[in-house]
Amino acid sequence: MSHTRAWVRLPSGKRLDLLNPTPFDWEDQDLALGLARTYRWGGHSAWPLPLSVAQHSLTVMLLRRQWATTPLDPVIELRELMHDADEGLLGFDCISVLKPFLGERFRALATRLEAAVFLRYGLPAWTAEEKRIHKRADRVAAASEALHVVGWQQQEIRQTLKIRYQPLQEDVLQSVYGGTAWEPWTPTVAAERFLAELGRLKQALA
Repeated sequence: MSHTRAWVRLPSGKRLDLLNPTPFDWEDQDLALGLARTYRWGGHSAWPLPLSVAQHSLTVMLLRRQWATTPLDPVIELRELMHDADEGLLGFDCISVLKPFLGERFRALATRLEAAVFLRYGLPAWTAEEKRIHKRADRVAAASEALHVVGWQQQEIRQTLKIRYQPLQEDVLQSVYGGTAWEPWTPTVAAERFLAELGRLKQALA
């Protein structure tokens, strides 16, 4: 029987078992900080700082809110905010081209973490239509990040990254938080803003 350690100690002092996670293994602050310290695009950026998954998650949530014809149910917004929460718990956002090489065991690990997140925050499973709209928001955000944050050219985004959506010119985060459009936030700022939005949505659902 293997006794290999599979848990990590989080800033709160809690232990998260990565191979057998439960919804009680982390605090909200742990998740926010983990997402703020986990970087998209392999950590590459044309700015002084890379882009965090926390900042990306807020972008996707705000896009969904912007596109809605009626106010979104808070649980739908919360699910958008949490769509990459497993990456914050794991501390790793794998770039898409590497995922096939990591195999089914890594996919299963990520799925277990996602299931623990959904259970912890009372999130419903995606319907086919909700998943379609979410993927559009996620891909629009990715195209925009590729152009404005990492430095890909529009032709490369279409041909190399295979993203068919046009990058946005206007940063949806700027209208809420101010600052410079498309500039990655510091981990401290990203964690604070993610945590504030999480708290607001939890209160709305209470």
